[in-house]
Amino acid sequence: MHIISTQPFGNGWIQTYKNTGNTDVKDDRALQYRTRMFRPRRWNLATPHESAADLATRLKTSPLIAQILLNRGITDADLGRSFLSPSLKALHEPSLIPGLEKAASRVAQAIRDREKIAIYGDYDVDGITATTILWHAIKRLGGEVCYYIPHRIEEGYGLNAEAVAQLCNEGAKVIITVDCGVTAIEPAKVACERGVDLIITDHHEFKESADGETTVDEATPIADSEIKNQKSKIKNPLLLPDCFCVVHPRLPSETPYPNINLCGAGVAFKLAWGIGKAVSGSERVSEDFRNFLMDALALTALGTIADVVPLTGENRVIAHYGLGTLKQSKLTGICALIATAGLDGQNIDSYHVGFLLAPRLNACGRMGHARLAVEMLTTATAEKATEIAAYLEQQNRARQTMERKILEAALEQAKELKCDSDDSRAIVLGAEGWHPGVIGIVASRIVDRFHRPTIMVGINNGLGQGSGRSISGFHLAKALHAVGEHLDAYGGHEMAAGLKVQGHKFEDFRRAFVAHAGQMLDPQLLVPELKLDSLAELEHMTEALVNDLQRLGPFGHGNRKPLLCCLNLTLAAPPRKVGKTGDHLQLMVQQGRRSMKCIAFNAAALFEKLQPGMTISLAVEPQINEYNGRVSVELEVKDVQFPGS
Repeated sequence: MHIISTQPFGNGWIQTYKNTGNTDVKDDRALQYRTRMFRPRRWNLATPHESAADLATRLKTSPLIAQILLNRGITDADLGRSFLSPSLKALHEPSLIPGLEKAASRVAQAIRDREKIAIYGDYDVDGITATTILWHAIKRLGGEVCYYIPHRIEEGYGLNAEAVAQLCNEGAKVIITVDCGVTAIEPAKVACERGVDLIITDHHEFKESADGETTVDEATPIADSEIKNQKSKIKNPLLLPDCFCVVHPRLPSETPYPNINLCGAGVAFKLAWGIGKAVSGSERVSEDFRNFLMDALALTALGTIADVVPLTGENRVIAHYGLGTLKQSKLTGICALIATAGLDGQNIDSYHVGFLLAPRLNACGRMGHARLAVEMLTTATAEKATEIAAYLEQQNRARQTMERKILEAALEQAKELKCDSDDSRAIVLGAEGWHPGVIGIVASRIVDRFHRPTIMVGINNGLGQGSGRSISGFHLAKALHAVGEHLDAYGGHEMAAGLKVQGHKFEDFRRAFVAHAGQMLDPQLLVPELKLDSLAELEHMTEALVNDLQRLGPFGHGNRKPLLCCLNLTLAAPPRKVGKTGDHLQLMVQQGRRSMKCIAFNAAALFEKLQPGMTISLAVEPQINEYNGRVSVELEVKDVQFPGS
């Protein structure tokens, strides 16, 4: 994105750029809404594209939709049609992923020879769904398969040697990792020494240095064994002598895989597809297995959306079709999960996955053991699946309760430390007893509130385990490296990281990290940015427009919801406080002859400032509101600007 102009605008400013490329207390969005505040923001309004009218004519859509497509780099009609009508033909051939054909051939052989296959997964949604996909695929093809999920607190992230030894002792001849393992040097040696073929499937970013060695950059709070592995230099994973093979979309090859942003469940889906081909002995899988792959897209979409990979290209196709099949899923566990979340019979979108379904699956790993979630999705009977889904609901509520308590304590600590002052450019909070499985979510809430890089540390028995989240423009992993002398271990990437610190070193670490951020962070980055796709008039806000906007989904990372800019609206009536605690505002705005109702979540602080008859400008998302059988368009307000104030 290239900034080409800046102009003052009310309590913030607008930058114009040219592109180069339900609040129910049961769900997680309620906590998010309660955390966020209306703050001055940078409004970045996209330059109108001269070709929007022509593209709109070719696509038979509105110029506004064409403008949004052009903002996303979709410059011609063919690309636009593909975007608006995703096709399964856009899925890339599995064989393009380095190592996949070799892995699929070995698994097919194990299925034919009745060798025991073990799947080693991660404890988050991506790992849970990836494990489930491969388990069902191998079972469907007649294989003997089991799974192993590590305990988040006791074992930590990644493949560990003790678990590999246990699986070998239990008779596994092939071990397949999903969503982890590309740095597992010692566990690979254990498998090799026992004569067991280890197939690693992973998707995390790795870096290749000038000398041809490879290191991996993980985004997950990490165990001591995985930290040791990350600090080790290893040769190109394709040539790892102790692994049978590595399946990874980012590995170098003569024909690089087109989608380096495939998540762990996506890699597992492609491997399942490849195994189906290998078993059939042709380029086409059997009709029965093709039907399974269509069902498996629902699981793949869950992992894709929950792992916050960009919803572009192939990932968008997976999310589109997977969301479409979720409510028709024949998997007992999926049906139970959907029923427990109160989504029976509803169209499920990325919001429902991100804020209702994924948190329930994740809660199991955060509060207890994620293998229960895998059991629900694999071996459980309908009765057992319902029982586990109810337990996941309890765990999720317990997690939310714990999260609220930690969040309240964290906000109080942040207030004492004056973390929202102009002098504070980073936040480090810590206390005894904060649960390590929850602090990462709370760190995200603190970032939502203060828009500053945040690290949360739970200290137990003298050892602190931390999780951090960042803002655009501040590389969290590099910052931890800069103050690494105060830490026992750390790892991560630009936006998320994990660490371990001795309790008696916590204050030194806090001071060092905050000082480093103070030197490195541009103050302008501390003002949240809103990217606005287009100017719009109230007369544009029709039901037809909202339906057209929905065609641009599924929305998520890399394909955010379109945000429209409405300038110079008249506040037609006094604002009304709504919601159980009066935290939200209902507004009535007017432009010419058109009036519209708006909802501004968590904007009660603006109540006194909003006076009838005044002129305001809004950043909005138009929504369909259905009440008592009446359908109308309502604007969800993301920000308010006061010109001339």
